[in-house]
Order: sequence, then structure tokens, then C-alpha cells
Amino acid sequence: MSERLLYSLARPLLFSLDPESAHNLTLPALRTAARLGLAQWLPRPAPDPRTVMGLRFPNPVGLAAGLDKDGAYIDGLAALGFGFIEVGTVTPRPQPGNPQPRMFRLPAADALINRMGFNNGGVDAFVRNVQASRFYQEQQGILGLNIGKNADTPIARATDDYLACLDKVYPYAAYVTVNISSPNTKNLRQLQQASELDDLLFRLKQSQAKLADRHARYVPVVLKIAPDLDDEQVKAIAGALVRHKIDGVIATNTTITRDAVQGLPHAQETGGLSGAPVRDLSTQVIAALHRELGGALPVIGVGGILSGADAKAKTDAGASLVQLYTGLIYRGPALVRECAAALAA
Repeated sequence: MSERLLYSLARPLLFSLDPESAHNLTLPALRTAARLGLAQWLPRPAPDPRTVMGLRFPNPVGLAAGLDKDGAYIDGLAALGFGFIEVGTVTPRPQPGNPQPRMFRLPAADALINRMGFNNGGVDAFVRNVQASRFYQEQQGILGLNIGKNADTPIARATDDYLACLDKVYPYAAYVTVNISSPNTKNLRQLQQASELDDLLFRLKQSQAKLADRHARYVPVVLKIAPDLDDEQVKAIAGALVRHKIDGVIATNTTITRDAVQGLPHAQETGGLSGAPVRDLSTQVIAALHRELGGALPVIGVGGILSGADAKAKTDAGASLVQLYTGLIYRGPALVRECAAALAA
């Protein structure tokens, strides 16, 4: 039985549950399947290695951060055939995130709205989970670790949180993502503004250089940005990325716009909108970044990928790699192979 058919049978059950309950059921099941060796029967994409940021990715289709915030399910997710896996966002101290319910499906639009709020067990528990995974222990692939700030840390001290997390996760990461674009932590997106961004990137690069000396290995640092940016903002961010020699950029996070889902149930819930409605916004930001960067650093494309054609549109716009999240929920694990095949073609 193909994974596409299996998922078509499982999806009605999962969609009968609220989204967070379905999430909390699926990930442990994946982990158990991996531990029992059942996941090895899942078809995997054909090898299609790409070298980006000095790292060799087995294929260009990755998992976006957010699905596994605590790094507790890395081995189960690895069984789905991703070329790389990104886990987090993690914060220095544990925090519960926002009150439930905080995740909503909009099936008519192939979309989700979430206001999770960086719920996680803190960076120390996160690092223990990463260390315990076979994926890390056996160096099975590329693991990205995504870092953020605690909700109660004043925005003026946000950089301290990022530096604290960078120090803790650096030894275990293939690359580190700095998330300044979640709409669910108050004032976080303010860090995308010119003066704040310059200070943050300057201090991150200082810390990266010291950590590279201490650990005798260079770990790339990438920035994750929002889709809700105009051309001038994208131009300013691109300039800062080049100026500070940041290693890559992920475009994009979720959107706060609701134009594409007006009138649908849950459309007015606060939080970040992901899935098909963010697809074009994300691709436009990728194209603008690609123009401004001129190849100075790679773009990782994420947002609204629900088919191989969607993945191809991201790379056509200038992305070197792509990541999935909401598309997995609507299409299931077969989407990984579909996207990998489209990018290989």
C-alpha cells in the first residue's frame, strides 16, 4: 500500500481531531514506527545531492521548523525522506506558549492559522533530545536548529536570548536558524527593522566566530524572515545580510494577512497563516531577495508548497532549497518525494 493511499485513509481520522491533538498523536506514532523499523519501508526520494552553505544536502527538500519544536521526533521525521530537517523554534527557558486553542485548520484554503507562541521545553532539554537522536549520533543528515527569544524577554534584550541559544545549540547543529519573523511573539518582527537588525546580525557574527574557534568547526547561521515585507524592506534586509556575511536566508515564515481566506471559518483568528494562501507572497519575497542578493548567499524557500510544481516555482524564483510544513498536513508524506522528483527533473 502506497504512503499516499495510507495517508488518504488516515487523514479523515486526523482531521476529526483538533489540529494540536492530531499533531500530538502523529509525531509519537512516527517515532514509534521509526524505532520498530517500520518506517524503513517508506519509499525515499532518489539521491539528488546539493551543496549549499558548504553543506552537502542529500536532496533539496527539507522539513521547516515548527513541527518538532523540542527536537523530540527527529528520527521519526527523518524516515520521511527529507534532505534536511529543521527543529525548533527553541528559547533559552521553557515556556508554555499561548493558551489553547491556538491552531486552526482552514481546509477550503489548504491552510492553517497558528498562534502557538514558541511553546517548548527550553534549550537544555532541546539539546538533550538532539543528542539522543540516532540521526544526530550517526550523522545521518543535515540538522538545522532554529532559535528564538522568550516571550517575557524585553525586545531590547532579545539579542541576549539569541546569543544564549546559539551558544548552547552550536556544537550540535549543521546550521542554525535565527527566527525573527514569527507573528506570535510580541514585537518580534520589530527585529527585521534596519537598526535592530544591524545590531543583532553584528553580535551574532561575533559570537559565531568565537564559537567556530572554540569548537573548531564553522556552523552557518541563517535568518528567517516574514512574507509581509515590501520591496524596500526586502532590499534593506538583503543589504544587512550581505554586509554582515550571514550564510543564508529562509523566506518565509507565516503571514498576518487574511486577504486569501476572507469569509472562511477561523479566518479571523489571530496568528500566522500558512499553507496555500502564503505561497505567492513567499515566492515574491524569494524573487526579490534573489535579485537583491545577486548570489551572495543562498535562499531557502518555504511557504505554501502543496505540490511538486509549487516547489519548482520556489527554485525558479531563486531558492536553492525548499522546506515543507503545512503541505505535509494536507498532502501527507508522499509530498516529500513529489517535490524531490519535481526539483530533480
